[in-house]
Amino acid sequence: MQVSSLNEVKIYSLSAGRSLPEWLSDRKKRALQKKDVDIRRRIELIQDFEMPTVSTKIKVSRDGQYIMAVGTYKPRIRCFDTYQLSQKFERCLDSEVVTFEILSDDYSKIVFLQCGRFVEFHSQHGHYYKTRIPKFGRDFSYHYPSCDLYFVGASSEVYRLNLEQGRFLNSLQTDASESNACDINPVHFLFAMGTAEGKVECWDPRTRNRVGLLDCALSSVTADTEIDGLPSVSALKFDGALNMAVGTSTGQVLLYDLRSSNPLIVKDHHYGLPIKSIQFQHQLDLIISADCRIIKMWNKDTGKIFTSMEPEYGINDVCLYPNSGMLMTANEAPKMSIYYIPVLGPAPKWCSFLDNLTEELEENPETTVYDDYKFVTRQDLENLGLAHLIGSSLLRAYMHGFFMDIRLYHKAKMMANPFAYEEYRREKIRQKIEETRAQRVQLKKLPKVNKELALKLIEEEGEEQQVTRKRKQKNLPSLLKDDRFKVMFENPDFQVDEQSEEFRLLNPLVSKISEKRKRKLKLLEELEAQEQEEEEEPEGRASDAESSESSDDEKGWVEEVRKQRKLLRQEEKVKRQERFKEDQQTSLKPQFFEIKEGEEFRSFKDSAKKQKLMKKTLGDRLKLEEKLGTLDVCDTTVGSKQATFKLKKSEQQKKQQEAEKQHRQERKTLRRSASHLKSQRGRGRPFH
Repeated sequence: MQVSSLNEVKIYSLSAGRSLPEWLSDRKKRALQKKDVDIRRRIELIQDFEMPTVSTKIKVSRDGQYIMAVGTYKPRIRCFDTYQLSQKFERCLDSEVVTFEILSDDYSKIVFLQCGRFVEFHSQHGHYYKTRIPKFGRDFSYHYPSCDLYFVGASSEVYRLNLEQGRFLNSLQTDASESNACDINPVHFLFAMGTAEGKVECWDPRTRNRVGLLDCALSSVTADTEIDGLPSVSALKFDGALNMAVGTSTGQVLLYDLRSSNPLIVKDHHYGLPIKSIQFQHQLDLIISADCRIIKMWNKDTGKIFTSMEPEYGINDVCLYPNSGMLMTANEAPKMSIYYIPVLGPAPKWCSFLDNLTEELEENPETTVYDDYKFVTRQDLENLGLAHLIGSSLLRAYMHGFFMDIRLYHKAKMMANPFAYEEYRREKIRQKIEETRAQRVQLKKLPKVNKELALKLIEEEGEEQQVTRKRKQKNLPSLLKDDRFKVMFENPDFQVDEQSEEFRLLNPLVSKISEKRKRKLKLLEELEAQEQEEEEEPEGRASDAESSESSDDEKGWVEEVRKQRKLLRQEEKVKRQERFKEDQQTSLKPQFFEIKEGEEFRSFKDSAKKQKLMKKTLGDRLKLEEKLGTLDVCDTTVGSKQATFKLKKSEQQKKQQEAEKQHRQERKTLRRSASHLKSQRGRGRPFH
């Protein structure tokens, strides 16, 4: 369990920690829990509270007993029973779910809006009925008095499906091209829908007439906000009879009183991301708004931030458990997150032990590092002349240094360095001079290593920028600014050798292009040396010459490859002649070697082989012995290895073995000839 604190509001993440794989057996899970401390200390509030890959929506039934979540892949719904703290059932669907609604108090009646224009109804036993709407839907709401479902989506019409009669009714014709979100007021049942043009249309379901229009796109633009396009409505939520919160695609949340066309508060998330979910917390008068990156809680009267959370993964939906301080999120990850914030309210009755757990954690708080302390090392203390304070109460040892009071640190620094203001002044003057220099004409500074490659990349980048401007595409990141390839232009070991055989054969046309680039490189070096402010374009070939070269690339490539091969052969021939001359000029002198006591001189080759063998590692020597047949390594049944060594035979033993082998062969031939003679005599044949 992780604990974070912002604005003195403690947030307990109950889903933090490692999760065990589903395919592990119960025995292996118990063994892992015994061994691993992190797994043993984790809190698994609801067993297997996760999806295979991604969870998209999460809701709580009205009786508070069931938590339902939809996700992928494959598209499915999972129902979790809070009384049993485990999963109740799982149902797979034909297509991904856009959103869903629980019509009953428990899980017995559920409606799913799917991405394939399908509307699917589920009862307690499972799938019940499936129908289709004319256009792709994005959201829907249920009108309880008339049993009507209102669907909004990629159409100007709002489709109505009556569940009592089991048929579609006349749709509502709106002025919008498309609609993204909708909601029905729980008090007077006013139907509101957010459009792609950034407007909210309010309709009366009784008369089926539009009763109001709010321009949220115009109201969301303030002096501090920066927008690229027209904001559209991405989220909508009613609170009571008169309040309504609207979320835009540019990251603003607008709180309205239905009696006024101007918003009471405009809250900006400052991320420019669409608002995914809006919830109301009535105990503290808070609004919980979330985009895919952050969840913000702020006061609906003043707009002051209460607290915020930034999960590790992207947020798809937020669900606040009723009358409690528990918050659940559907994420772009398999595990669904559960947060407990004691300030918002008590823990639900099915996990009341959380209150006792958090109280114990608050009674024994962990040591924290405060802002009024400064961390210093022993070297810093010696520079400040405070090394004599080590061991006193003014310094507190921590890791490889000490904590000391920030006021004492500032006083000691002022005494040790009285000219700090002069240094600060000099630094400011230097910064001002650099700012003025930046306004001058900047020369292209090339790296020390691989200058020609860097110049080639700069030229290609300029050409790509021109193409992307014409096509209005995004610019790709530069290779020179990428940290992964930084060493290539700093370390001399990565210098490209253009005279190598591989480079010349793989890049036969480089020589023609590199001539032009070398001229440009020479001009740039001259400009850097003279520190001129005006850049001169290097002279090159005419454009028609370049086009003629590029017209028959294949022919030029073949000719250049042949030319490079001829040059390589000539260079090899010259090198061979030079080596031959050097060998003739060198006079061989006799070299004398001393033999150690107890050793017998055989040949120079044996000593050289022995030296090479001694330089090799033990593993390499064992492999060599195994190849020669003097070592045999095999695995035993226990799991260990067994090695058998054979002693090397001397030259005398080898000669003796060869003589014995030859003697045995001669005896075999004599025996064979004797047996042949006997067989011929037995048949009565004369012997010649």
